[in-house]
This record gives sequence, C-alpha cells and structure tokens, in this order.
Amino acid sequence: MKVIFAGTPEFAAVALQALHEAGFEIPLVLTQPDRPAGRGMHLQPSAVKQYAVAHGMEVLQPLSLRMDSPDPVRAEQAKAAHQRLLSTPYDVMVVAAYGLILPCSTLDIKPCLNIHGSLLPRWRGAAPIHRAIEAGDKETGITIMQMEEGLDTGPMLLVESLPITAQDSTGTLHDKLAAMGGQLIVQALRQLQHGQLEAVPQPEAGVNYAAKISKEEAALDFSLSATELDRKIRAFNPFPGAHASVNGVHIKLWGAEALPASSKAEPGQILAADAQHGIVVACGTGTLRLTSLQKPGGKRLPAAEFIKGFPLEGLKLG
Repeated sequence: MKVIFAGTPEFAAVALQALHEAGFEIPLVLTQPDRPAGRGMHLQPSAVKQYAVAHGMEVLQPLSLRMDSPDPVRAEQAKAAHQRLLSTPYDVMVVAAYGLILPCSTLDIKPCLNIHGSLLPRWRGAAPIHRAIEAGDKETGITIMQMEEGLDTGPMLLVESLPITAQDSTGTLHDKLAAMGGQLIVQALRQLQHGQLEAVPQPEAGVNYAAKISKEEAALDFSLSATELDRKIRAFNPFPGAHASVNGVHIKLWGAEALPASSKAEPGQILAADAQHGIVVACGTGTLRLTSLQKPGGKRLPAAEFIKGFPLEGLKLG
C-alpha cells in the first residue's frame, strides 16, 4: 500500500515514523513551510520534514492546497501540489495535524484518513488535547476518521480511549496520544488492505469545538475555583504556559494542586510561601498550591526552590 502523508508537528512525526517502520511505502510527504523559531528566529523545518528528509522521503511544502485562493502565490502553489498528487501513484492519504485545509479537490483523489486526538465528536477542531484537560474530561483518545469537507465531521473508522489522570498536562497527554495514534493508523491501514475497515457515522449529540489556544487565555483569573485553575495550568503546559503577575512581574505557572480548604482572603492572595506549606493561593473556591514556577529569564523551579530567590509571602497574584 502506497501512502501519501500530510502532517507538521511532532504529533504527526510520530505517526509518520510508525507508518515507515511498519513497511508502508511513502512516495510523498506534505508539510507546512519552514517557520522562524528560536532566539535567532531562523527558519526551522517541521518535525515531519525532519523525519522525512532523514529517511529519504520526498517533501512538498505548499502554502495552501486551495486552488481558488485569492492570493496568486498560494493559488499557484496549490495547483502545483494538486498536479503532483495526481501524478503520484498512491492508495490513501494519511493526515495528522497538518494545519492546512484539504479542499474537495484533494479529498476526491483518493481516500483520506485523519488521526484525530479526541474521542469524536467530543472535541472537533484545532486543540482537542488542551480542551479535554481544561474541561476536566476523565478520558480522551484517538479517532481514525475518514475525512470529508466538514471540520472533523467524517465517519469514524477506529477509536481507542485513554484515561486522563490528575497529573496529565497537555505535554504528557500529547506524547501518549501521539504513540497511540501511530499504532492505530498502522492497524487501520492493515485492516483497509483486507477490506475490514468499517465506517461508522459520528453521533449527532455531544459535539464541541476545540478552538485554537490563544496566549491571552493563559493569564489566570483567581476568582475561578482552584479545580478550574489547576486544569488550566495543566492544559496550557507546555504552550502557551499559564501565567500571573506579582508586583508587575509575570510568573509562569507550570504545576499546581487544587486543595479543598477555602479561604476568606481575596482571590489571588498568597496565603503561604514557605518550606512547610509551599505556595498556597486563595481562589474563588478552594485554594491552590503552586508546585512549579518560572520567573522571566529563569528556569522552571519547584516551589521550595523558587521562593528562595523570589519571596512571595503576603503578596498577591493577579
């Protein structure tokens, strides 16, 4: 079976590796153009491109696949990519976190299977892992779905669930789901080869949209409950990183623990910041013990280490 792969970040690179190691022939890889990154803002290839190039796979990086784009450069690149797909013998396209819309002109060439990091239709859209943690979901998983024009609306082909623990962040859950996605897409293609893959329409009830995460969301509001704040801190780890300010200094908050005990203090007030109690903050409901923090230009530190160089007792987070 010949597979064209379309994906961009590490989540997709794990799936590409799984397909390659399973022996599928991959004549072409689509990924987004190189982007500036790092302190020097030098152009950096995507994780998918790095893997593809290292293993001798041909890579195509169009700005768009929409041939009707009003931007003439994007439209021209889309036309060239479309012709490349038409001229490449393949059986199926696998898509994982590609980041570009696949128009009907692409979807109609060959079957397109998507690796989606959610138990559809619970979270459709760009940030299903973040939103599942933020919402307090008890489980998530991978859905292998057949792509159609709607946003993550296609029929489901394979589904596997995974519990979300109280310690999971987006980073840890991403890694678990990436590995699961790689295993499940290999299983799906093997079943497809033998005509054993059954498409099941998504339920109409329970649909939610996982909107892309914005940096503005990461500023914490301590009038929320400690449980909600704990979820947000884990959901925004590693990106964009939850934060709060104290005396005008922005502090990143990477780990926390919701405590049941409430306080009559104003939300955001630091109730304790010492070796015995750790860093405890008043919230709208309950209190929050901060366990991992980072000041500007510094490293992530456990609370006990952080307060040695940044005393917080008696101050207020806002």
